[in-house]
Amino acid sequence: MAADRLAALRAQQGGRGNQYSQLDGNGSRYELSDMQGGSSNYNAPTKGDMSTFWAEVTAVQDLLREYNDNISHVSTLQQRSLNNINDQQTIQQLDQLAASNRKISKQLKDRIKALQAQGGDSREGQTRRQQAALLKEKFQTALQNYQQVEQKQRNATKNQMERQYRIVKPDASPEEIRAVVDDSGGQIFQQALLNSDQLGRSRAAYREVQERHNDIVKITETMRELQQLMNEMAMMVEEQGEVIENVEKTMAEVETEVETGYKHTETAKQSAMSARKKKWICFWIVVVLLIIIAIAVVIQLWRSGAFGSPQANNSASTKSVHRRLHIRTDPLMLERKGLHDQ
Repeated sequence: MAADRLAALRAQQGGRGNQYSQLDGNGSRYELSDMQGGSSNYNAPTKGDMSTFWAEVTAVQDLLREYNDNISHVSTLQQRSLNNINDQQTIQQLDQLAASNRKISKQLKDRIKALQAQGGDSREGQTRRQQAALLKEKFQTALQNYQQVEQKQRNATKNQMERQYRIVKPDASPEEIRAVVDDSGGQIFQQALLNSDQLGRSRAAYREVQERHNDIVKITETMRELQQLMNEMAMMVEEQGEVIENVEKTMAEVETEVETGYKHTETAKQSAMSARKKKWICFWIVVVLLIIIAIAVVIQLWRSGAFGSPQANNSASTKSVHRRLHIRTDPLMLERKGLHDQ
């Protein structure tokens, strides 16, 4: 998949490869081709599917490799320029590399920024942010490396200027040497040349110091541009960090609200269950009370005879009548018995 995207991307870019050939047999020169990839006319891609995003990531990675290759070539050419005074071919190649790196760095900054803007809260958005952050880190590392290369060359050039001036004036003070480095040593060299007994050698040293001063001016300008670009990238990191922080803060607030709502829902559910439980308890208490009352009433009625059987009632009535008749007939029977005895 990655190979297909890379092949498609290179086909879209017209088969652009490395713009610099390797060293020739004697290692004497580099050849530069047209910097198509360094053009700053870049249209930021809109947020699309992931295949488009990965194709753009691959393109940025290619630019980063090209940028790092250019930095390596700059270091090699700068070392050569220290040993060869007034090497116009090397100077031209260094100027072309510097111009190329300016274009590439501008494009890298814009494209990485565009990739950062494609992030989101989804899983794909997180992947986009991670890839953009990785590319940004690699670009910042390349900028730091480039700055170190330029700083190293600047120090070496200053040391060489100091050595050349001491040829003219061996007892030069540190202040004089700083002045030579800062303003190409025009007036100071003129005065030293008048007092020097090695006029030819002194003139050659003066020309070399002037050349080195021009190199330092270019290096200083490049370092200033690099520092500005690093500051812009740092601001981009800070702005993106604020965006991510705001997104994370919003997500945390939403998560807190959801959790609070869930707790409220659980509380309401528990309250509803408790209320239903209490209702059922009250219902069964009433039912039990009604049953107890009903049983008590039935027992009371049973004891009072309200629930006696018809046969028992008839038997009781018969016994009552017999008892009454017996009481009424007893005197007659006694009277009859007395007459019988007489």
